[in-house]
Amino acid sequence: MDFELNEEQKAFQKALRSFVDKEIMPVAIEWERTGRYPTEIVDHMKAMGLFGITIPEEYGGLDLDMVSFCLVYEEIARGWMGVAGTLGSHGLAAWMIAHHGTEDQKSSILPKLATGEWRTGIGLTEPGAGTDLQGISTTARLDGDHYIVNGTKTWITNARHANMLPVLVKTDTKAEPRHKGMSVLLIDSTLEGFSVSKDIGKLGYKGTESCEVVLDNVRVPVSALLGAVEGRGMQQVLSGLEIGRLNIAARSVGIAQAAWDASLEYSRQREAFGKPIAEFQAIQLKLAEIATNLQASRLLTYWAAAKADNGESVDMEAGMAKYFASEAAIQASLEAMRVHGGYGYSTEYVVERLYRDAVLMSIGEGTNDIMKTIIAKSLVAGKTSVK
Repeated sequence: MDFELNEEQKAFQKALRSFVDKEIMPVAIEWERTGRYPTEIVDHMKAMGLFGITIPEEYGGLDLDMVSFCLVYEEIARGWMGVAGTLGSHGLAAWMIAHHGTEDQKSSILPKLATGEWRTGIGLTEPGAGTDLQGISTTARLDGDHYIVNGTKTWITNARHANMLPVLVKTDTKAEPRHKGMSVLLIDSTLEGFSVSKDIGKLGYKGTESCEVVLDNVRVPVSALLGAVEGRGMQQVLSGLEIGRLNIAARSVGIAQAAWDASLEYSRQREAFGKPIAEFQAIQLKLAEIATNLQASRLLTYWAAAKADNGESVDMEAGMAKYFASEAAIQASLEAMRVHGGYGYSTEYVVERLYRDAVLMSIGEGTNDIMKTIIAKSLVAGKTSVK
């Protein structure tokens, strides 16, 4: 049993860490405060090939193992979680196309996504449907060799930069059970009737946009049906959400790491009553709690990722990692604010942003209450065990 990264993963982590330290951390506070889009950072990530992390090498991607996949999100979120979001939805969409698309879809789309020439996200959530994806109301009616798509999607990351957007729709509104009438369409964002209606204001998760997308009688060619088979949309999406939860777990680890780094540095420098506050037991208890939960989150995330690399379904494991790591990130960021005292509430220091960003991790890719339900159902069904 080896709990260490291999040499290739260590080298990759070192390159990521250098990029984050030099290109992201020096500008994150100011760019987030001013609402500046991180164009230069995105361009650098393109040059590093990070938009192709879930794409097979034959289509120009890096085809990373899942542990290395997690390292990408952990390190970037350590610098600025919102920037990691530009890769998150893109990588999930690319993974779905790589695993479920036709050969024509893969060969025509994936090479462009791998380089970042094309950007994408994923259209799942609607104003009236989030956790219950079977409750979506976006429809795709077949009309000759086209689908006529109508509906609204919300909280869509990369919406304003997407060249093509995989969208979950109902191709059969009368199907029972409902998921058998659901499909994914790869919709060209330049088609008439496709529009981004607004950006959604957010507490945190700045640096990338979250938008509402309106589909008004959009004529989508039948060739855009993912996998060329109707009724497989829910299965395609749920399979992708497993790696999506690893992404969220890893981002949570990155936030907690940043909270730990900031807390340790500040507690060593800040003095009270003639000595660094790191020497006071009350502060030491907070540091110990942050560090322990951080390491537990990291090990749980890598464990789930390693099982995915073995070809196993990790619905439960990814759920555990996402649930635990996101809660740990929230607690770490809150304790970091307490270590910093009044400065922790100031926008001049990173910890107030960490707190705002951490909250989303408990909601994204399924709320933590849903994660606990998924974990429990897997255990009760005997699909896996805790031992």
